[in-house]
Amino acid sequence: MTENLSEHTQRLYADMIDSFDEELEMEMDDNRLDDVLGEMPTGDGMDRRLYFRELLRLQGELIKLQDWVVAQKLKVVVIFEGRDAAGKGGAIKRITQRLNPRVCRVAALPAPSDREQTQWYFQRYVSHLPAGGEIVLFDRSWYNRAGVERVMGFCTDEELEQFFRDVTEFEKMLVRSGIVLIKYWFSISDDEQYRRFLMRMHDPLKQWKLSPMDLESRRRWEAYTKAKEEMMERTHIPEAPWWVVEGVDKKRARLNCISHLLSQIPYGEVAREPIELPAREHHPDYIRNPTPAEMIVPAIY
Repeated sequence: MTENLSEHTQRLYADMIDSFDEELEMEMDDNRLDDVLGEMPTGDGMDRRLYFRELLRLQGELIKLQDWVVAQKLKVVVIFEGRDAAGKGGAIKRITQRLNPRVCRVAALPAPSDREQTQWYFQRYVSHLPAGGEIVLFDRSWYNRAGVERVMGFCTDEELEQFFRDVTEFEKMLVRSGIVLIKYWFSISDDEQYRRFLMRMHDPLKQWKLSPMDLESRRRWEAYTKAKEEMMERTHIPEAPWWVVEGVDKKRARLNCISHLLSQIPYGEVAREPIELPAREHHPDYIRNPTPAEMIVPAIY
């Protein structure tokens, strides 16, 4: 797995462009798109103008979906699993970017505590499930048992087999309770994961993304592949099928994932009442007190 210097430079440049685009996304709107991107090079992958236009359009549809979920009191769970550095986090960020965090929240659970290790395996996940009018995105989920716990030896063979016996019934129960359950697996190639790990190693702003577990997952690529194959074979059920997102091109992966998510939940536009800004009250006897100078944040910039 070696690359010549020019190819490595191109990859580094493309990664820098993608990081820059991430900063632009929240500041971008359709009217200013051409002005901002006018003279900027496109980097690698799909055309950036197309990417931004489609991202803004799809995020507009996500807002409609959010309003529909609230109006209809729907309960939505979306699971994001996949290879380390496959782009799960980037997709989740673009989904939640313009949504109301009181409606759409991310559940990214840490390693289980000593107490949680004595609980029923699914118990700590149940408390994060949505009520009516909520969307929960699981950044990794109960499938940790079939992936990292299995490969790293954090569970026994008996515990793994118990998981496989329980998980399909657990998910069927969720669906019967009215929860919309959607499961995504983000897939990248061996070479692409290697390149992304190298980029993270050499980028001080991204080194935190490389945990010891991530590095070990690189060494155990084949073990993770075998674990994923059995997991999908045993948990791909009609009530909650797996959907695979091809993640080598990060921008396309995000758009494809959002587009597919929108297609999985029939929704309509919720009529909104016209918004009128009320007139500000004025009281002639009110005098605003000055803020003490020692409380002011220094104007360094």
